[in-house]
Amino acid sequence: MIRAGLALACLLALSGCGLRGAVVRWLEPPQGPAPDLSQGVQVVDHGAIVEFQERAQAFYDRLSRRRFNTYATYADPVLRGYFQNQEAFFDYYADLAHALDQAEFERNRVLVAQVKEFAVEAPGRARVTVRMRGDNGLPLRFWTIVLERDDVWERADGSWWLVPSKL
Repeated sequence: MIRAGLALACLLALSGCGLRGAVVRWLEPPQGPAPDLSQGVQVVDHGAIVEFQERAQAFYDRLSRRRFNTYATYADPVLRGYFQNQEAFFDYYADLAHALDQAEFERNRVLVAQVKEFAVEAPGRARVTVRMRGDNGLPLRFWTIVLERDDVWERADGSWWLVPSKL
């Protein structure tokens, strides 16, 4: 039985049945999505993109290991500095705290906020997909909870600002 299987494997390898091509394709790096050429090409200032990524990453790093049902987080002046005005901060904070509560995050605490994707949608407008992970707040549940959300950032007055979604 073992000899028959070995003979069959040798026969397939020698016959060039396409096994080599499948292995080569499997080892190649994956290809990304094809660009939509009908949209045209937009020239984006490299410095503005780097500034946006650094600013957004700093904001989401600041969300890690924070509780969102405490006054200390609510009154944090550094977090408020990522919004153009107080009303935008209030809207974003209320939406995020509500989402964490609905997802049953233990003590409304984000353990890790990790940026999953930066996407420039238009000149001066970008979308960030962020994945937030925390402990499960329900009894007898030891696994973690993951919440993904998309945030919109806009460039105004020479800086990138977080724009809350409509409530």
